[in-house]
Amino acid sequence: MSCGEPHETDCSEVLDHLYEYLDREMPAADRAKYREHFDECSPCLEKYGLEQEVKKLVKRCCGHDDVPSDLRAKVMGRIETIRAGEFVEESEESGPEPGPRTHLA
Repeated sequence: MSCGEPHETDCSEVLDHLYEYLDREMPAADRAKYREHFDECSPCLEKYGLEQEVKKLVKRCCGHDDVPSDLRAKVMGRIETIRAGEFVEESEESGPEPGPRTHLA
């Protein structure tokens, strides 16, 4: 996708990082560079607007499910463990492994 005009930042680069831009997960300098690109390039601006609306729709339709408290506690515990630099093997957290597995050779 491109409007055919030369840009300081290539359309493919902008579109590859569109969700980082939408989620504000990039440095301010990069955000400014991308905002400038959207101001210059209508196809990329259109794609940005479309993806922004999709995000809003998903949030509105899917953002109301409550997370089970035990799952939330387990995830938060795992995050704290990782932040503390500890390593917990998956089998230690999830309990005993299921019965014997069949391996195909």
